[in-house]
Amino acid sequence: MMSANDLPIVVAITGASGAPYAVRLLEQLLAADRQVWLIVSSHGLRLLRTEMDLDSIDALRKRVGVDAWRRLVTVYDDADRGATPASGSARNAGMVICPCSMGTLSAVSIGASRSLVERAADVALKERRPLVLVPRETPLSAIHLQNMLRLARAGAVILPAAPGFYNRPETVQELVDFIVARVLDQLGVEHSLVRRWGS
Repeated sequence: MMSANDLPIVVAITGASGAPYAVRLLEQLLAADRQVWLIVSSHGLRLLRTEMDLDSIDALRKRVGVDAWRRLVTVYDDADRGATPASGSARNAGMVICPCSMGTLSAVSIGASRSLVERAADVALKERRPLVLVPRETPLSAIHLQNMLRLARAGAVILPAAPGFYNRPETVQELVDFIVARVLDQLGVEHSLVRRWGS
């Protein structure tokens, strides 16, 4: 019987600003030797290009480490709603959408399942697996908040990309790590990215 630590984690990158969060999350999952099922939407790919000059999946692979990628990462086409992450019978340890656009969040909140990202999130909810959404939009409209509340009531974790300052960060990387550490905690992945309160 496989333990949760042996199961892959579904990672989706969509078009909300926050590419550094996604890249750092992938780096940390691979450093923890976790299998990743990766889905990058077309807007997510544009985001990686705009914010980090990563103009392809191959560029992302080189950025996070070719050898670990080869062992641990399986890439799925967001247009393929019949791919492995779309099935509830394909076991995984949960899903994170990082960053999560408001369009994606809205679609997931109503079960639209128009893409593989949306379908995989729908599967996470129906199978009662962890689903972590990392929105960055600000300010938030009443519609955004209603969609978040609907998802939270359905079992998702809404983890806004809003880093804390009590550890007195000195770099942008420390702010990124604060959020990525919280995501990893929600997924049960060990890390040493940040100093924990009181330690």
